[in-house]
Order: sequence, then structure tokens, then C-alpha cells
Amino acid sequence: MCSPLHFVKVLLLYSDNNTIMDLQQKHVITILNTHRKSFFEAKEFADSAGHTVPCDTKSWSQILVSFLTGIPGLYRQKGNDLADGSDVKAANAWDAIDKPRFNGVLKAGRIGIEHTDITSLNDMPFIFFVLWDWVDGKQDCERCRVWYVNTLKDNDFRKVAKNWYDLRNSGEIKSVNFQLHPPIHNDNNVVTNECGNLDLPLMLNAVWDKNKKSYAIKKYEWNIKNIKYSKLTGSAPKRRRNT
Repeated sequence: MCSPLHFVKVLLLYSDNNTIMDLQQKHVITILNTHRKSFFEAKEFADSAGHTVPCDTKSWSQILVSFLTGIPGLYRQKGNDLADGSDVKAANAWDAIDKPRFNGVLKAGRIGIEHTDITSLNDMPFIFFVLWDWVDGKQDCERCRVWYVNTLKDNDFRKVAKNWYDLRNSGEIKSVNFQLHPPIHNDNNVVTNECGNLDLPLMLNAVWDKNKKSYAIKKYEWNIKNIKYSKLTGSAPKRRRNT
């Protein structure tokens, strides 16, 4: 019996068939619904005990991306998040104390490895960004959006990355954590950083329908033969010194 992910990989080979794509999206909706259910069931216990919600946003996001793209994980082995070398960055605004960010987007300062320029991106086909937030910041209107960057060919993303590496190499930036600030509770696709703001290509937009008690997919666009690229937009926030 084939696994659900193997089934998805087969479906993606025939993405022009609407009926087959509907079946693939049912898997995605089930994952979204299961994640939401587990989070808010756990929240009741966490609230009564005075603790934060025990939800592994990173793992849920990795699973979701695998089913969206057909790219599996490493089956409990160490390494990148996905088998092709891609990474998944996740942020969850539900019940968050601090403002969530996409952390560690660029490799820098990892134990035993020193990454000093954008060549660190050359063995990573994609970075996927998964944000769990609310539409207009209203609870019971949960939303999940997924964006991606083709790190090898996305020129504007590489410009921002180079700017950060250059500032870090000069000592002007001390941090090893390159962060992107997601558009939490906003409808745009812009992530911000002091080295540049980027309008990212949107892969998935799914919103909770409280009447149907299920997520509804508003947009799903993924075609490995027709990859889109991010665009520099607006002016980056004024950078603080030595950060």
C-alpha cells in the first residue's frame, strides 16, 4: 500500500488533471485541520496550567510543505529539512507572546562550518516560509500561508542575502541570525529585514471556515517548471548599528 506522500508525488506528475489535484488538496486540508485541532485542544490544558501551548510548529510546517510539493523529509536523519536540500522556516502567531519571525534564514555561524557569503545558498534549491496567523488578527479565522524562494535563481533574494553577509563580514552586523519578519495578520506577501524587503511568491493561502469547520484553500500554486521569484519592494527599515 503506497503512503499518502507517495500518492501526492504521483499526483503532482499529473497536475493538469483537476480531479487528481482535488484529491491532493484533500490531504493538505486534512493536515491543516489536524494541526489546528491539536493546537487548540492543547491550549485548553496549557491555559489552565499557566503554560505555553506545546505545539511543534516547525514539524507541522515541514509535513505540510512535503505534501504541497511532493518533496519528502529525511526520515529522521540529520541534515536539511527536505530530501532535496531545501529548508522550511515556520512562524506561528497563534497565542504568541513575542512577535514571531522566520529565524536562521541564512546559514551563518553553525558549529564546525563558517558561512561568509551567498555561496551557502548554492546547495539549497528552495527555502519555504510557513506562517500561521489570523485574518485581520481575529481568532476563529485562522489562516496558513506558504511562500517560497528559489535560492539559486532568485536575484533579489540573493541581493538581500549578499547585503547581510557583507555587513556581517565588515563587523557592522554582529548577529548570526538572519531574520525575516512575516506579514502577520496582513494580506500582503512582504517580508521585511533591515537589509531589504521582499515580496515573496505565494504558494498556498488557506483560511479556516468556522461554518464548515474546515480550512478552505483560497490559492494553491506550485509548478516546478514555472517558478516565480521575489521582488525587492519599498525601503528597508533603518538598520540599527552592531545588530
